[in-house]
Amino acid sequence: MNAALALSLAIFFLAGVPIAVAIGLASVIGIEANGRLPLLLVAQRMFTGIDSFPLMAIPLFILAGNLMSAGGISHRLVELAKSIVGGIQGGLAASCVLTCMMFASVSGSSVATTFAIGAILIPAMVKHGYPAPMAASVQASSAELGVLIPPSIPLILYGVSTDTSIGQLFLAGIGPGFLVAGSLMALVLILCRVRGIGLEDGRDRPRVGPALWSALPALIVPVVILGGIYSGVFTPTEASAAAVAAAVIVGMGFYRELRFADLPDILKKTVLATAAIMLIISAAALFSFLITRSGLPNEIAAWFKDIFESRFAFLLVVNLMLLVVGMFIETSAAILVLAPILAPIAVSYGVDPVHFGLILVVNLALGMITPPLGVNLFAACAVANLSIEKVIPHLFWFVLTVFGALMLITYIPAITLWPMQTILSVGP
Repeated sequence: MNAALALSLAIFFLAGVPIAVAIGLASVIGIEANGRLPLLLVAQRMFTGIDSFPLMAIPLFILAGNLMSAGGISHRLVELAKSIVGGIQGGLAASCVLTCMMFASVSGSSVATTFAIGAILIPAMVKHGYPAPMAASVQASSAELGVLIPPSIPLILYGVSTDTSIGQLFLAGIGPGFLVAGSLMALVLILCRVRGIGLEDGRDRPRVGPALWSALPALIVPVVILGGIYSGVFTPTEASAAAVAAAVIVGMGFYRELRFADLPDILKKTVLATAAIMLIISAAALFSFLITRSGLPNEIAAWFKDIFESRFAFLLVVNLMLLVVGMFIETSAAILVLAPILAPIAVSYGVDPVHFGLILVVNLALGMITPPLGVNLFAACAVANLSIEKVIPHLFWFVLTVFGALMLITYIPAITLWPMQTILSVGP
């Protein structure tokens, strides 16, 4: 059965079959190859895979992100970021990184971050003399903070598929998120100084006071989300509902840019995005069940133990493998298929499951800016109206920087665990 699952899945991926369909069909072929399992398992396991209370957070966070994009929040965050770092050479590119970090804390999606922030800052960077491919590279790489800074949909998927606390994963994402953001900001400032770009960035810089006052309602949303989870007022799933309520209040009550006429289109976009993710989750649940039943995780664990004695070597090999996987497989599908297999093995090497979750998500986030499947790369190119071939040469330093941050996150667990443990230790 394992051979049938692996071979059919590889063929479907290479043939360009949609991810959810490929995983589902491979699972059906695996059941038929087994010969002893009923096809009834397909419907049963696919339903069980999405019959989970924590998964309700996904459509609600997607809805909250769409409401925030339409409600004027992204524009206010851009102005706030420009007022903070926009006065120095390369400050506009640094503003892009900072804005993506702030928007990520209210959207949970890297693609939503790319479109919401890129539509504003890519044209602004080009207007200020940045090469368009560089502007697209800055936006694409910065937007991956949407899957690191909580709330994060990939972290929710990892938590559900490995039975790890989503609240702890959210708190653990703070350290890696700040590290990646800080690394990217340092990179763009260095590149701008070396290449003589961004000399006029301070020309349109808004004042900090008015920009902060205007963005204050938008900044309340992440406080509601994380503050509510941390204080024990509500669970991450309940926090997603609070985020929707906060987005409506801010968009309609404070900024008055969100109208009732916008809601049908926002709800339609939310339903389409949710349906795509849920179909992947249900198909991956069936696939994971078959993989577990076949005993493959135990065989892989034994193989790792025989080949790699140290945790250092294990994590290095897993990182290299995930880099390749992230280039060809959509992040959600990769997490749902690989996390149940790799997480127990990581624990057997003494790796904290929360720490491993961040390693996996940061690694797969790199796949969002690398061809052939880089969704952030495609989105940034669409916003900038550029071909991918023109942008790829400018991506090298950004990919290298994120990879360096990944290595630090991998081998210095305190980056991930210390903020979480500190916050929990002073909690209620």
